[in-house]
Parts: sequence; structure tokens; C-alpha cells
Amino acid sequence: MIQGTGSNVGKSLLVAGLCRAARLRGLSVAPFKPQNMSNNAAVTVDGGEIGRAQALQALACGLEPATDMNPVLLKPETDTGAQVILHGRAVARAQARDYATLKPQLLQGVLDSFARLRAAHDLVIVEGAGSPAEVNLRPRDIANMGFARAAGVPVVLAGDIDRGGVIAQIVGTRAVIEAGDAAMIRGFLINKFRGDPVLLQDGYRMIEERTGWRGFGVVPWFPGAHRLPAEDAVDLRGGGGQGAHVVCLTLSRIANFDDLDPLATEPGLRLTMLGPGRAIPGDADLVIIPGTKSTRGDLAFLRQQGWDIDLTAHLRRGGHVLGICGGYQMLGRVIRDPMGFDGPAGETEGLGLLDIQTEMAAEKRLTRVQGRALGQEVTGYEIHMGRTSGPDCARPFAHIPRADGAISADGRVSGTYLHGLFADDGFRAAWLARLGVASAPGYAAGVQQALDDLAAHLETHLDVDGLLALAG
Repeated sequence: MIQGTGSNVGKSLLVAGLCRAARLRGLSVAPFKPQNMSNNAAVTVDGGEIGRAQALQALACGLEPATDMNPVLLKPETDTGAQVILHGRAVARAQARDYATLKPQLLQGVLDSFARLRAAHDLVIVEGAGSPAEVNLRPRDIANMGFARAAGVPVVLAGDIDRGGVIAQIVGTRAVIEAGDAAMIRGFLINKFRGDPVLLQDGYRMIEERTGWRGFGVVPWFPGAHRLPAEDAVDLRGGGGQGAHVVCLTLSRIANFDDLDPLATEPGLRLTMLGPGRAIPGDADLVIIPGTKSTRGDLAFLRQQGWDIDLTAHLRRGGHVLGICGGYQMLGRVIRDPMGFDGPAGETEGLGLLDIQTEMAAEKRLTRVQGRALGQEVTGYEIHMGRTSGPDCARPFAHIPRADGAISADGRVSGTYLHGLFADDGFRAAWLARLGVASAPGYAAGVQQALDDLAAHLETHLDVDGLLALAG
């Protein structure tokens, strides 16, 4: 189990790289994360949802994503509340202060999933969440040491030297956790190193002496990380290409934002992830309103930024707009949620850029789809609660094979429920051709190559033999 000294220290990529390394050694390997908190979700073969990072790790293993790989997923809806997903299905909404009371009920489900994966594979590589040093959360913990102790899984602690203070990160963790938890930790590694490794030698030895843990290596910064999907919204990045300008509105509850990853790799366009307080640039060719975990809440957020006014000006200049999932719902005339399935009950006037209306439903649609759009084959997935109808749906965005989405009469405003469609080279090329951009093919192959490169990077700089021996 790879645990971290904090969030965003690189646990997800370390697990993905170790999974690919183990697979290349001929092992049957699977990823596992007991509890994840993310609005970036993937739809599994068994019709559930898990964190997108575990879907990438499954890809590294050569497996289809399955709900057992991430049995508990928390999808934040507000700063203090989240939807609780167990084995791929929503089972509750919980405020942060109340979630601890649910954990004992969830732990058995977590252990059941781990047992099934363990029985089916030679090796399971587990990813922690946050940090075991958050000792205030240790009672009833199911994400880090609570799981490791219950399942008897050895732990390696990853520190992030890029943030600074890596000695304090690791030694401080040893100082604050209880003795029984410390005994589960078999060693540490240092991630995201830049510079001359000789300068780290004394600090590395100091960590070993102060903690009594062995070091498994120092991982230099992996330059290919940008070719792999980011897990956290804090990692959102634009693309550095030239040409047509695509702007994505970074909503407060942005979800499934890896929809944009294939665009970020295109050399023929410039992708801007537009943060709050910034106006939509006047040179934008396409504005994307992405998915969100809180459609009506983020529609209010969009208006607070003045983006509704900017969108009107953008269209007047001849620009294009694409709404995906929640962004599609915002483009309509009204969003109704009389029963409060997606937040407080009520209804909200939409942007009015498409002649459609949406009503939230109790059942979330979770399905993988394939069909055609712009004359090209598309594959993707749906993950939404709304049902949308209206005159502009007579001009669907795609056929999967039922009609999906809507297009305005002038063709410059489009909406769809499909996530992941830009990963298809053919569709992406057809869509970008409308902006005068020649697309670069091979996105999926590029992700596979990046995983191979990551595995080679870890094999070079870590004692992978020693790490795998811990699982014996």
C-alpha cells in the first residue's frame, strides 16, 4: 500500500507506474483504493462508478475498471457535504461531520472488495488517501491505516520533495502516528525530485535514522506526467499549442474534467482552463462548459463570474459553445429539481442558448455508450441524473443509437451528455476541423506509452524488487 505524507504527493501515478511495472514482469495485478474523494469518475463494466485515477490504474494493469477497485467514492457537492458511493452506487448524502458515523458500515464493504481482488490476482497495489498523519481522522479510518491494519497490508510512505520539507514530512509522520500504525510502515520513498541527488544523500540517511524505516529510492520528476489524466481539480492545466483558442470554464464543482485531456495534447490549438474572476477572452473560438457535480449551484457560480454575459458576446462574435453533461443542462431554458435530487429543491433559469429543458431524476444514468457523431464513431460514457427534452433535441449531437444532446439552429451551440468523446481520434479530428484545426492522432496510444515510460522510470529509480517482496 502506497500512502502519502499529504494529498497530491503523487500516490496515484506511483501506483499506476508500479501496476504497469508489475504487469510487464508478467504478474496479474490490480489496483485498489479503499476510499477516494473526487468528482472525476469513470463508469465501470458492471455499471457503477469509481474514481478516474483507479480507471487509469486499471488501464496500467490491462484490466477493465471495476467497482471493487474503489469501493467507496465521495463526490463533493458542497464544501462540507458529499454524495457517498458504495460499490458503484449512490447510497447516501453526508455532511463531513456525519460521515464518520457511516465508516463502520462501509469498512466491511471495503474489505469484501479487497478480498475479491486479492483472490483473483497475484498482486494488489493499494493507494491511500490524504495522509495517515491526519491523526484526528484515525478513529474509524477506512482509507489509510484503518484499512492497512484491518487487511494486514504493508505500507510504504511517499513524500513529496517538490513541496519542500520532505524530511519533516516523513519524520513528522513517524512522530505523530501511534506505534501500531508505525509498525505497518515498511519503508519510504521520495517523489518529484529535481536536481543533484548527491545533495539529498545526508537527508535521506537522516530520515532512515530518525524513523527506523528503510528507503526504497528517490523518484525524479517524471516529465511525461502531463500525458496522463489528472485526478484532482488542483492539477487542471491548459495546453501549450498554437492556433485556435479553446476555453474551458473551471466551475467550482467541475467533474469529469479529463474530457479535456485529449485537447490539451493537440499542437494545433491552445487550451485555457479559465479560473474564477477572469473574463472569457475575446479571441476564444470555442468555449466549453464542462460537467459538474452541482448543476444549479455551478450555474449560479457561472453567473457570479459574469460568464453568462461573456458567452453572449462570444456568440455575437461568431464563436462556438459546447456544453458537456451539466454544462449541457445549463445551456437550456430551465433546470427543474422539484424533489431535490441534485441539491436544494427548486428550479433555475438556464442560459437560454438551447431550446431545451431539464428535470432531475432520482435514478442516475451510469452507462458506457458507443455510436456516431459528425459522421464518426464515438465511444464514451454517461453519468448524470437529468432528463432533457425540447425542440433543439430534434437536432441531436450524437446517435448512441438513441438521439443524444442538441444543437442550435445556427449550429454554433451544442450540448451532449457524452463524456470521453474527445479521446476518439476520428471524432476529435472532425470536431476540430470545424475550427480549422488539423488534429494529431494517437491519443490513446500516447497514454499507453506514457504508462510504459512511467514504469521504466520507477524501475530505474526505485527498488521495485524490494517493494514487490513486501507483498510476499
